[in-house]
Amino acid sequence: MTTGRQRPLGLASRLLVAIGIVLATAALTAWAVIAIVGPAVFHEHLARAGVSDHELADLHVEEAFRSSSTVASALAFVAAAIASAAVSIVLTRRIGGSLAAVSTAATSLGDGHYDVRVPSPGLGAEFDGLAGSFNRLADRLEDAHRLRGRLLADLAHEVRTPVATIAGYLEAIEDGVQPLDKTTLAVLRDQGDRLTRLAHDLAALTHAEAGDVMLDAAPVPPGELVDAALHAARERAAARSIDLTGSAEPGLPDVLADRHRIAQVLDNLLTNGLRHTPNGGALTVRAVGGDAGHVNLTVTDTGEGIGAEHLPHVFERFYRAGTARDRASGGSGIGLAISKALVEAHGGTIRASSGGPGQGATFTVTLPTA
Repeated sequence: MTTGRQRPLGLASRLLVAIGIVLATAALTAWAVIAIVGPAVFHEHLARAGVSDHELADLHVEEAFRSSSTVASALAFVAAAIASAAVSIVLTRRIGGSLAAVSTAATSLGDGHYDVRVPSPGLGAEFDGLAGSFNRLADRLEDAHRLRGRLLADLAHEVRTPVATIAGYLEAIEDGVQPLDKTTLAVLRDQGDRLTRLAHDLAALTHAEAGDVMLDAAPVPPGELVDAALHAARERAAARSIDLTGSAEPGLPDVLADRHRIAQVLDNLLTNGLRHTPNGGALTVRAVGGDAGHVNLTVTDTGEGIGAEHLPHVFERFYRAGTARDRASGGSGIGLAISKALVEAHGGTIRASSGGPGQGATFTVTLPTA
């Protein structure tokens, strides 16, 4: 024979039981105090009035006092219990209802309904804070869900193009339409490199955003970071006749950074600048003083510029600011996202600014000093 598992009491029921126990304890305590203190005080007042114990017994005054005290106390306790029970029921229902709403919303959130929200119960700062925290969590999860959907769609597009190109060339080679010459091999190798670069960038971004990047942070002069970035990009800039220059303000304090990771950030920014700056343009890398305890590293180009509506999104994965900054430009679309994750791992910030299309862009990396 099996028996059903007994359902535990809910919070509202537990609160009512607890309040009932408190009320019973308060009633017994009050009754004991009245029984002990009341007669003594009553006798004291009669003695001051000149009434003797013998006269007190004849007049049955003490019995009348006890009787009236008992009736009055009982009525007071009953009235207080009814009023307290009414208030307790209302309060516990509101508390239980608010927590039940959070529980139901959390269940819906776990089932994938990210649009659920919890109204403010108005029961104090703690409950309002709980509702606000839950709603912020739901907002973040909804944004993450939407970003994941867009990420998968963009990733499918990024992979589809090189895979389709490789498949088309292989089919043409099998049919004898396309010879397997140096040109064909170069195209196949280029598309293979594109897939490899995409996989590498995605792995780097995943590690950076998950906090798995191990930083070998040490004091580094900002000027050395600028010089290393210029050295790495000089040949690519010269091939495009782009004027690449750099400088560092004298007297800047060292920054606390992993020089290899920051070199990767600056290289991503310079690669982005070279990609979107026309031949004969200019790129400038500078190290300048920032707010107290920080140094700014800036990369400025004279390229296509970025519209104001795109600036808040340029560090998102696969975001394209326009037709000029499309997939044909050769980037994986996540270089800036990697840069943002690496800079934030250093405790710094990165931001983009631009005067608009055709007016170039500036990317500013802010790092803490050592």
